[in-house]
Amino acid sequence: MAVTAVVGANWGDEGKGKIIDALAAESDYVVRFQGGSNAGHTVINGYGKFALHLLPSGVFHPAVGNVIGPGVALDVEVLQAELQMLAERGVPAPRLFISDRVQIVLPVHKLLDGLEEERLGSKSFGSTRRGIAPFYADKTLKLGIQAAELADGALLQDRLQQLLAQKNVLLPHLYGQETVDPAGWAELLTTQGRWLAPYLCDTTALLRKAWSSGANILLEGQLGALRDPDHGIYPFSTSSSTLAGYAPVGAGLPAYAIGSVTAVVKAYSSCVGAGPFVTELHNSQGDELRRRGGDAGEYGATTGRPRRMGWFDAVATRYGCLIQGATGAALTNLDVLGYLDQIPVCTAYRLENGEVTEEFPVTARLTGATPVLQQLPGWKCDISTVTRYEDLPEEAKQYVSFVEKAIGVPVTMVSVGPRREQLIRR
Repeated sequence: MAVTAVVGANWGDEGKGKIIDALAAESDYVVRFQGGSNAGHTVINGYGKFALHLLPSGVFHPAVGNVIGPGVALDVEVLQAELQMLAERGVPAPRLFISDRVQIVLPVHKLLDGLEEERLGSKSFGSTRRGIAPFYADKTLKLGIQAAELADGALLQDRLQQLLAQKNVLLPHLYGQETVDPAGWAELLTTQGRWLAPYLCDTTALLRKAWSSGANILLEGQLGALRDPDHGIYPFSTSSSTLAGYAPVGAGLPAYAIGSVTAVVKAYSSCVGAGPFVTELHNSQGDELRRRGGDAGEYGATTGRPRRMGWFDAVATRYGCLIQGATGAALTNLDVLGYLDQIPVCTAYRLENGEVTEEFPVTARLTGATPVLQQLPGWKCDISTVTRYEDLPEEAKQYVSFVEKAIGVPVTMVSVGPRREQLIRR
């Protein structure tokens, strides 16, 4: 396996958690390389059903090293809660390594995130209000606080004063809120620093050594290609790169270390958050697909919000696989479509000016776009117990073949249910 990146081909919610959980059994390390607690990966195994927001999805395998890399937005309170949840549900304490360079999500980041969404009103970007955009803004402005700085009281006070100077102008004058006293926060962060200390290390050195020795390393992406701030549906994007090309940066490996990229592709489309979504269903078909989707319906793992639903979008998925540099695809939730006589798929977009295109356009040209649909035959049966690809109904195999041809990437795994054993390798 060497180094494999597992990333999303669409808007997120593709089922990356399950794929990582399954592949982790063959891995030495699983690494989160970007994003924060603003999205979740759902994992179902012998311990139960879990939604992970910061912990890598390899935590259910006791021998696996789980790494939170320097590219992550670390919310210490969320991490503490996740580790406590695992312990309470009987999961052995994971081997966890956290980069001493990782930066900390502060309460003011979450405060500003919520206040800005309220200020924007109907023009908001669908933020989860977990502080991600303000966090990455501070990181770019060189105001962020690294985990290693929490152990130095004087340095921490100085860094907090520097970071809050700008915020304490914005809070009363733009948002009508009280200013923040850095003194009170220093104590909180010092306490968090003491808790973090046993997990902190130079994860770059750790992973370089592991990679040099031939270890199997999984790099776990958050969200999907279409939420990337450079190549996605900006400004309805996240604030860190969701692409496999960023994975070695956020993990601390050389760019040439990645040997393969698995893009996770859903058999239909789903999306949490704002922004253009061409195949979206605003009718009973969407409600039915949402109800049947996944183990307990299609709802955001972080927010619980109902996911926006649509048919498979070949235009968006082909583009997502292209910018991810996918060498293979994992097709998830194929079993969900078993209730349909005919399965619509989107093969092109009709833009507002009447142009029909098979290329994914810039956000400004997506306004008013409608899907060009093709009908594929359904298989009208339960495939959740199928364990071999050749035993799938012919119509299901035709659907997989259509996806392969449409995205230009071989489908190497087919998921027919939420559990790790419901995964067909090809």
